[in-house]
Order: sequence, then C-alpha cells, then structure tokens
Amino acid sequence: MKRRDFFAFAAGALAWPMATQAQQTHVFRILWLSTASGADPFFDGFRAGLRALGYAEGKNIVLRSHYAPGNPQGLREVVSELKRDDVDLVVSSGPATRAMVGVTDIPVLFAQSGDPVALGIVNSLAQPGTNFTGTTFLSLELAGKRIELLKDAFPRLRRLAVLSNTDHPGEPSEWRATQEAAKAMGVEPIYIDFSGSNELDRALSALAAVRADAMLTFPEPVTMMNRTKVAHIAASNRLPSMFGWSEYCEAGGLLSYGANQRDTYFLLAKYADRILRGEHPADLPVAQPDKFELAVNLKTARLFGEDLDLSSILFRANKVLE
Repeated sequence: MKRRDFFAFAAGALAWPMATQAQQTHVFRILWLSTASGADPFFDGFRAGLRALGYAEGKNIVLRSHYAPGNPQGLREVVSELKRDDVDLVVSSGPATRAMVGVTDIPVLFAQSGDPVALGIVNSLAQPGTNFTGTTFLSLELAGKRIELLKDAFPRLRRLAVLSNTDHPGEPSEWRATQEAAKAMGVEPIYIDFSGSNELDRALSALAAVRADAMLTFPEPVTMMNRTKVAHIAASNRLPSMFGWSEYCEAGGLLSYGANQRDTYFLLAKYADRILRGEHPADLPVAQPDKFELAVNLKTARLFGEDLDLSSILFRANKVLE
C-alpha cells in the first residue's frame, strides 16, 4: 500500500462506523506493517488464523497492509499519521515493529525474531505492561541444540563461524548462549559480526579467511531477506550450514532448526482476537514457540559427500528438501 493509499484507507475509516450501524456488525480494522519485499508470506498465515476464528474480510474485519522494503522511514511516516480512530489494531511483522516504538494509544501486536524487552516495547515477556504484545522467536535454549545437530551431521566440526547481526535486539544474549554451548561441546565459535544490511557482504567475504569448518547463522530479518546469498556463500566455501528457520533451508542452506514461522503467525491471530474482544496487550504475555522443526536440504548435502553423516538427522527431520 503506497502512502496515498494509506491516507485513503484512513479516510475511509470514517465511513466504517456507518456501515457497522447499518449491518448491526462491528467491523474491526487491522493495519499490517512489514519491511518484507513484496507481499509478506506470513500475512497469509495470520489471515488464515483469523478465518479459523470466524473473521471474514469485508464482513466483520478489514485488513490493510503497508510494505516498505529497506525503507524504515517510509513506515515511520505512515505511523506518524496514525490515529486511534483509524485502526483497532496494528500488527507489525519483523523489524517493522521498530517504527511503532513511541506509539502508546493503539494496540500493537508483533511477531519478531529479537528480544522485545531489549527493544524497549515491553517491560517483560511475562508482563508486557504496555500497548505491545505478541510473540518472539528468540529462544536461547536453541543455541546448543543447533550446534549439537550440526555436529551430529558433521562430526569433525571444531571451528564454527557464527554470522551475527549486532543490530538485532537480543543479539548479545544469543551470542553468549552460543559461545557457552559451543565450548561445552569442544567447538570454537568464531564471531563474524555485521550491523545491518550494508555490512552483510563484508561479513560474508570474511568467511574464507577464518578457516572455519562450518557456519551457523542467527535467524533475523537481514539474513532472512538475503538467505539465498548467505546459503550460496556457505556452500561455495564448503561450509556445512545451520540456520534458524526452514526458509533458509529452502533457499539452499544445509540444516535449520527452529519454529515454523507461518504456524506462529496463524497462532498470533488468537491474540488479535483477544485484543479485539477487549483484552489489553499489557495483560497478554509475550508468547514463545514451544514446538520446533528440523529441516535438511539433501541437494546441498550432496555437495559435501561423505564428509556428512545424515543418518540420525534424517531420522529426526520434520522437513526433507530434495
């Protein structure tokens, strides 16, 4: 939705109460904000969740979306024009939540890979205490599991390159957890950090020089948007790779272990329903996924031949990509 379309959307909100009275049905208005390039695939998961709860677009709910790929300022301009009477709920996907920081009079539901406490939008995961709540994919306990699975597949792993975006909320905690888990398994973690998309190429070019045996990439928006490039660079450097979400694996990564993002957005619709029914975000704990999936890309695995041992991995995998 372009800027002029958004203002048309906001102006059209004035007509919605009249339609509501005529139909004897309240029409809820939700605005979806995203920095995804093109249509956000997780919007479909959220929509499906709403449908499962009895919401029908054009009948009792109106959904609008605004995308600003690589342009956070574009989102901030839209947010600055938002009024409480324009929408009932804003849903921010990924880094788009940053644009909502400072908004206090509109309920905001988020799904992000980082730490919302570090971002400053909630007081704690258990008691948000603000107009924000939602779900976070950040699960520090997964750090050790990802290294364990990678070592199972690649037994001679000794030096592990860790690709990490320092601009990601919660990154210091994730790096500490990864260091501790790696050292406990006799693996030396090699920190390859970058800050934002402008530094990603520099970080990827450093891979060849660190003489690592494999690569772990923290799941977050910049590498997610560039997942095909990241997976290709890992393979070209003959580094078995581990990621946090199956989308990386679908793009050519060797392994991934983490939550199913689309399913999480489906479940996020339950929180939207509770907020639309009158509950306050301050009282809804930030959710964390408790079910995780292991994915393996067999096409990528063939590049490493007998260096890999996938016998136990394939037995446990939830997704096997050819």
